[in-house]
Amino acid sequence: MTHTALEPDTQHLVLEYLAAAAAGDLDGVHRALESGAPINARGRRRETAMLRAAKAGHYNVVRALIAAGADIDLQDDTSLNPFLYGCINGDLELVRIAVEAGTNLELLTRFGGNGLTPAAEKGHVDVVEYLVTNTDINVNLTNTIGWTALIEAVILGDGGATQQRIIELLLAHDADPGLTDEWGVTPLELARQKGFSEIERLLEAAEAAA
Repeated sequence: MTHTALEPDTQHLVLEYLAAAAAGDLDGVHRALESGAPINARGRRRETAMLRAAKAGHYNVVRALIAAGADIDLQDDTSLNPFLYGCINGDLELVRIAVEAGTNLELLTRFGGNGLTPAAEKGHVDVVEYLVTNTDINVNLTNTIGWTALIEAVILGDGGATQQRIIELLLAHDADPGLTDEWGVTPLELARQKGFSEIERLLEAAEAAA
């Protein structure tokens, strides 16, 4: 079912279309579109066919829908679209497809972060590296709880090699070590509080060079 009022025949086509996309049935997707299914139709939670395909890892369907003119940026009722889903789940191929298709890097997750924010928090090094070296995504965006990607990488990680590498990448691509959390605490102070000595060293060097 969709949120907009549709004729019964179109409604049936939409259900077939969304199901085919989720199943990776590219022929079924084409048949539904050729029969009149709206390419940007949404399901009950406002998810598009492209998002359903993206979640299931059906990259061929995602690419085909992009080529057919589907809107890659439409977000569901939890703010997910293919790009943000890929960033959150460490799906570099999906992130790459979305970026190359011109996805809007300024769209936000339900917590007010851009794609870099959850990628940094969750330790998706390859996604972070791709974003900071291949896009102009805002590395200093502050989310709704007052945290930058750098702060998230410090306080929500384990301080190990993965988080250290992410912090190196962020700092090397203009992350500001002076931006504080909502309490006015810097990333360096947060690293000290957590006992992350290697991260502390990286941040000290960044502050000295600033």
